[in-house]
Amino acid sequence: MASSSSRNGGTRGGSMRPISGANSSNLRSSSFKSRIPSSAPAPRRSSSGGDNGVPGRVRVAVRLRPRNADECVADADFADCVELQPELKRLKLRKNNWDTETYEFDEVLTESASQKRVYQVVAKPVVESVLEGYNGTVMAYGQTGTGKTFTLGRLGDEDTAARGIMVRSMEDIISGTSLDTDSISVSYLQLYMETIQDLLDPSNDNIAIVEDPKTGDVSLPGATHVEIRNQQNFLDLLHLGETHRVAANTKLNTESSRSHAILMVHVKRSVVEHEDSVSNETDNSSHFVRPSKPLVRRSKLVLVDLAGSERVHKSGSEGHMLEEAKSINLSLSALGKCINAIAENSPHVPLRDSKLTRLLRDSFGGTARTSLIVTIGPSPRHRGETTSTILFGQRAMKVENMLKIKEEFDYKSLSKKLEVQLDKVIAENERQLKAFDDDVERINQQAQNRISEVEKNFAEALEKEKLKCQMEYMESVKKLEEKLISNQRENGKRNGEVNGVVTASELAKLKESLEEEIKLRKAAEEEVNKLKSQSTLKTRSEEGEDAGISRLQKLLEDEALQKKKLEEEVTILRSQLVQLTFEADQMRRCLDRGAPGNSYSDTDSLPSRHSQARESVNGQKAPFATLCEQVGLQKILQLLESDDANIRIHAVKVVANLAAEEANQEKIVEAGGLASLLMLLRSYEDETVRRVAAGAIANLAMNEVSQQLIVDQGGISLLSLTAADAEDPQTLRMVAGAIANLCGNDKLQARLWSDGGIKALLGMVRCGHPDVLAQVARGIANFAKCESRATTQVYEGVKSGRSLLIEDGALPWIVQHANDEAAPIRRHIELALCHLAQHEVNAKEMISGGALWELVRISKECSREDIRSLAHRTLSSSPVFRSEIRRLGIHF
Repeated sequence: MASSSSRNGGTRGGSMRPISGANSSNLRSSSFKSRIPSSAPAPRRSSSGGDNGVPGRVRVAVRLRPRNADECVADADFADCVELQPELKRLKLRKNNWDTETYEFDEVLTESASQKRVYQVVAKPVVESVLEGYNGTVMAYGQTGTGKTFTLGRLGDEDTAARGIMVRSMEDIISGTSLDTDSISVSYLQLYMETIQDLLDPSNDNIAIVEDPKTGDVSLPGATHVEIRNQQNFLDLLHLGETHRVAANTKLNTESSRSHAILMVHVKRSVVEHEDSVSNETDNSSHFVRPSKPLVRRSKLVLVDLAGSERVHKSGSEGHMLEEAKSINLSLSALGKCINAIAENSPHVPLRDSKLTRLLRDSFGGTARTSLIVTIGPSPRHRGETTSTILFGQRAMKVENMLKIKEEFDYKSLSKKLEVQLDKVIAENERQLKAFDDDVERINQQAQNRISEVEKNFAEALEKEKLKCQMEYMESVKKLEEKLISNQRENGKRNGEVNGVVTASELAKLKESLEEEIKLRKAAEEEVNKLKSQSTLKTRSEEGEDAGISRLQKLLEDEALQKKKLEEEVTILRSQLVQLTFEADQMRRCLDRGAPGNSYSDTDSLPSRHSQARESVNGQKAPFATLCEQVGLQKILQLLESDDANIRIHAVKVVANLAAEEANQEKIVEAGGLASLLMLLRSYEDETVRRVAAGAIANLAMNEVSQQLIVDQGGISLLSLTAADAEDPQTLRMVAGAIANLCGNDKLQARLWSDGGIKALLGMVRCGHPDVLAQVARGIANFAKCESRATTQVYEGVKSGRSLLIEDGALPWIVQHANDEAAPIRRHIELALCHLAQHEVNAKEMISGGALWELVRISKECSREDIRSLAHRTLSSSPVFRSEIRRLGIHF
C-alpha cells in the first residue's frame, strides 16, 4: 500500500494540483469541473494571542461502495456509473454510454480502501487539530445504503480492522491526552423528526438548542455528558447509543438509519505558555523569567452520521416511514441550501430552516476544521442520486472556514499554584524561624555550660586547698604522737623485761596444745577415708544389683503389658459374642411375643433358632431372607409399631436389610412397609430409628415404582424435615442418599423441587462430613442430568429453561467443590457442571458465577475421558461460552 503522503500528492494541507491544458483537451466529449485549491494547514496559535483566525477550506473525500448481491444480479449486464482515478484524485460519472463528467476531490477512495486508510485521509487531520485546540467536524453524506454508518460508526467488535472513524478518533484522542491534567467527555444524540433526542438517556427526548447571544456559539445544556477514562468505556457508550437509534427496513437498506446521529467529543486540555526572559534595567547581566501562564484549551469534535437521502418510489416508504423520509430530505435540503449560500458569499444563510443546520453552523462557515466524506454506489439505476451526492460534495469544497483556537486563562490552576507557592513560603518561614529559635537555644546552652564549667573549676581549686590544709594538720599531729611514744618507751623500759618472760611460757603451752589438735585431726581424717572407701565398694555392689533388678522389672512389665492386651482382646471378643447372642435371642423372643399363635413359638423350635443365632455369631450369618421366610414379612412389619423401643429398633434393622435386596423391595412396598417406614420417620425422634428408617427408604428409592409411591405419600417432605432436624452424620448420609436416588427420576423433578427436596439436599452440606457431601453431590449430578435430557418441560407453570438448581442457589456450592480433594465429590460435581452448561439460558449465570473457568479446567484436567470430552463438547457448542472464551483469550 502506498503511503498517505504519496496518495495525497504531498502533504495533507498542500494546494491541489491543477490539470494542464493538454490533459483537459484529451477529455473531448466530457465536461470538467476543477477543484478549488485548499488552504495551508492551520498553524499553532502564537503565544501573544489574538482573535484572528486561520483560513481552512472544507476537505471532501468520496468513497465508492462495492456492489451488493442485488446489484450483482440486477446490473450484471451494465457497467458501473462511476469510474475512479485515485492516483489523480478524479471521479468520472457516466451520463450515458458516450458522455462522461469528471470531478476532482481531495481524496478518492475506491471500494477496496480499508477503514484505516479512510480514517487517515479523512478524519485524522481533524483529530490532530482538535488536540491542538481547534474545533473539528467529520461528516458522512450520501444516499441510503451507500455505507455512511459503516464508514463512520462501525464498532468492529468482531474484526478490529473494520472499526470506523468514531472508534479510531477516540483512540487517538485518548492516547494524545493525559488523564491527570486533561478531560474528555462525550454526548451522543440523534436528530429524529426535527427533535433532538439523547441516545444515552432515552427519556431525554426533546433537547433544546441554546445560542450564545454574544459569540453565536451553539450548545446543548440538556444533553448527557459522560466523562471518558478509557476506550472500553467509550465502546460501551456507543453500544448503548446504537440500541436506541431509530432504524427501519427499506427496499434500499435492511437497516436504514431514520435519524441523523451526532457524536460530540469535548476535549479540555491544560497548557502552560512561558514568557520570554526580561532584562533587568540596572544590571544587563542579570535577568528574571516571568511566571508561566496556565491556559485551558477547550475544543470539540463533532462526528455526524447523516441519514441517507432517498427517493420514496425507490425506498418504498409508507405511512410513518414516509413522514420520516420527508423529515430527512427536508433537513438535508436545508443543509444544502446553507452550503450553497456560504459558498456563494450570500448575505443571508438560512441556518434556522432546520435544527441540523443550527447544530452545524460552526462546521460550515464557522471556526471548525471540517472534513466531509460522501459515499456513493456503483449501480447505474441510482445515477441521479449519485450525481446529487457528487454535486453536494463539490459545493462543500467551496466553503472556507476561519479556524480559531478557543483558550482561556486557567484561574483555578493559577490559584492552586499560588496556594502551593504560599504554602511553601509559609513552610520556609516556619523553618527559618525554627532555625533561629534553635540557634538562640544553642547559644543559651553554651553559656550555661561555660558558667557550670567555671563553677566546677572554682570548687575543685577550693577542695584542693582544703585537702592541703588537712594534710598539714595531720602531719603535725603525727609528729606530736611520735614524740609522746618515744617518751613513754624511755619511762617503761624495766616493766617491759618482766612481761617478756611471762609471754614466753604461755607460748610454749600453746604450742603443745596445737600439736595435740593436729594429731587428733590426722586420726579423724584417716577414719573418714576408710569409711569413704567402704561406702564406695558398697555403692558399686548395689549398682550391679540394681541393674539386674531393672532388667527383671522391664521383662515383667513387658509380660504384664502383653498379658493385659490379650485379656482386653479376649474381653472384647467375649462381649461381642455375648451381645450378638443376646440380640439373636431377643429377636426370636420378640417374634414369639409378636405372634403367639405362630407355630414357631413351640419349645422344640426355640433351640433350633437359638442354634441359628449362635451360628450367625460364630461367623456363619443367616440371611435375612431366611428369617423372613421363617417368621413372615407381615409379622416383621407389625413389630415396627411395637411399643417396646428395642423391638422396634431390631425390626426396622431387619426391614432395612431386606430392602437392600432388589427382590424384596416390591414385597415390602406391597405389604405396606413403605408406609410404616414413613410413619416411623414422622413419629419418632429416636436417632437410631430415624437413621435406619431413612436407610431403608433409601434402599426402596432405588426402585422406580417405589420412588413414585414415596413422593405420593409425602416422603420428600418427611425427608426434608428429617434433614433439617438431624445432626448425626450417618442419619444425614441416609437421608441424602434417599433424596439422591429420587433425583435420578425424570418424572419427579418438579415435585422434588416444589416439596423442598433440593433445598434440603443443599442444607445438609452444613454437616461437612465427606460421606454426606458425596451423597449431596450425587443427588445434584442426577438432577442436572435429568434436566439436560429434557428438551421442553413445564413444571407446574414454571417453564423449563433456567435450571431449578440455580433457582435454589446451588451454583456457588457447585463451583466451590468442583475441584474437591475427595474423588467421589469431584466426579459428581464435574458431571453436574457439564449438564448444567448444556442449557443455553444458564450460560450467563454460570459465567458470572465462575463456572466457566471450572469447565475449562474439566475439559483439560479431568481424569475421566467421558467427562473431559463432554465438557469440551459443551463449551464448543455454546455461542455464549465461545464468545466469553474469545473475550478472555482462553485456549482450550
